[in-house]
Amino acid sequence: MTKTILITGSSRGIRAATALLAAKQGYNVCVNYLQNEKAAEQIVHQINQNGGKAIAYQADVTSETDVKSLFSKIDDDFGGLTALVNNSGILETQSRVDNMDMNRILRVINSNIISCFLCSKEAIKRMSTLYGGVGGAIVNVSSIAAKTGSPNEYVDYAASKAAVDALTIGLSKEVAEEGIRVNAVRPGFIYTDIHANGGEPNRVDRIKNMVPMKRGGQPGEVAKAILWLLSDEASFSTGTFIDISGGR
Repeated sequence: MTKTILITGSSRGIRAATALLAAKQGYNVCVNYLQNEKAAEQIVHQINQNGGKAIAYQADVTSETDVKSLFSKIDDDFGGLTALVNNSGILETQSRVDNMDMNRILRVINSNIISCFLCSKEAIKRMSTLYGGVGGAIVNVSSIAAKTGSPNEYVDYAASKAAVDALTIGLSKEVAEEGIRVNAVRPGFIYTDIHANGGEPNRVDRIKNMVPMKRGGQPGEVAKAILWLLSDEASFSTGTFIDISGGR
């Protein structure tokens, strides 16, 4: 059976590592990006050069119109979808809640949770046996911040990821009889450039001693957990969370 995976925002960090590993495991890879076309095309080139098959798709996954168009293009190119990784997400600059404005909060909520709803909705219509599909798997990329709250830094981000956790639990039960498994990973302090977006590129090194294992994580460590949850080895796992946080 041909396996096709969509990874939202998959042009860097955890997303890029997941795309490359998925290709090695035999997936056709749909590389979604919003603005960084160059990074997305680099991932696609690397996969195709190594004998895999990948296509880059520009889409704003906070837009219902864009998401519907994205999934239609994937249908045309690959004939359907068997795996979805909801990994689109942003951080704003570090701030207390009383200094956050509404526009900032809405940007975070739209990118981190609305995108998950929109993409999951379209994936279900293709995977669910209720719609004539053959099943599939969804992995949501949450964060350990959903459990810690990220006080004085990113409470809005943490709240959005807690919503991702609730979506994972509810949706996993909703579609369990339709051949779809829904799980999530919760990365901790991982060496990616999302920290630079928050205004502190060296954040992981500053706080890694708070981690019981006394180090930050690597994107590839998260990617391996994501691919395991998508695989048949996790066939009896749904509504499950894997914390990749060094014990934090």
